[in-house]
Amino acid sequence: MNFRRKKRFEAEVATSALNDIMFFLLLFFLIISTLANPSVIKVLLPKSTPTQGVVKEQVNLTITKDKEYYLNDKLISADELETALLQLSQQKPDMSVVLRMDAFLTIQDLVDVLATGTKLKIRIVMATQTGK
Repeated sequence: MNFRRKKRFEAEVATSALNDIMFFLLLFFLIISTLANPSVIKVLLPKSTPTQGVVKEQVNLTITKDKEYYLNDKLISADELETALLQLSQQKPDMSVVLRMDAFLTIQDLVDVLATGTKLKIRIVMATQTGK
């Protein structure tokens, strides 16, 4: 006679490595979220009340207070702006230019960029800071 009991198999979940995995996932997402900033050029934007957002393809045009022009974070001269925008508009016909101008620039600088956009029939949207 067989008096030994049959051992039942019980499932176990090893959770000792779970803490390490969670730590690495947290670290990964923190690093990725800091790299997700689309524009790293620091300019002081003018303030406004929030309105609707831009949904189409965006091209970032940043003008610093030293009148340095950056098109998608690439430094260009003011003379090259029109030709660079023309090339981009031919590649992306449905694009919108998000203009990030420093608040200390003059209205004439804004009008010059807007006139270039009007001449090339490009939609230009000015980025502002939300808040009070």
